[in-house]
Amino acid sequence: MTPDTVINIGQQALHVTVLLAAPMLLSVLAVGLIIGMFQAATQINEMTLSFIPKLIVLALALMLSGSWMMDVALGFMRQIFEGIPDLIG
Repeated sequence: MTPDTVINIGQQALHVTVLLAAPMLLSVLAVGLIIGMFQAATQINEMTLSFIPKLIVLALALMLSGSWMMDVALGFMRQIFEGIPDLIG
């Protein structure tokens, strides 16, 4: 196994990680921004006001994109496992 192969596998793993994290992070970021603007406009500084909606949106994002995320993760692992004979020899 050459260093180029290891770097390529690492790059693919990082790409899959970004793909898996993006739906959750972007949805929570959008909700956090909207709630932050609402809190700034109304000067309400309650911590639970931002936490509960973020938690709900995170659960919704997981429910909506969970099957796609599982397909991406399984596809990557299948590719890694099927490539083991090429990595050894």
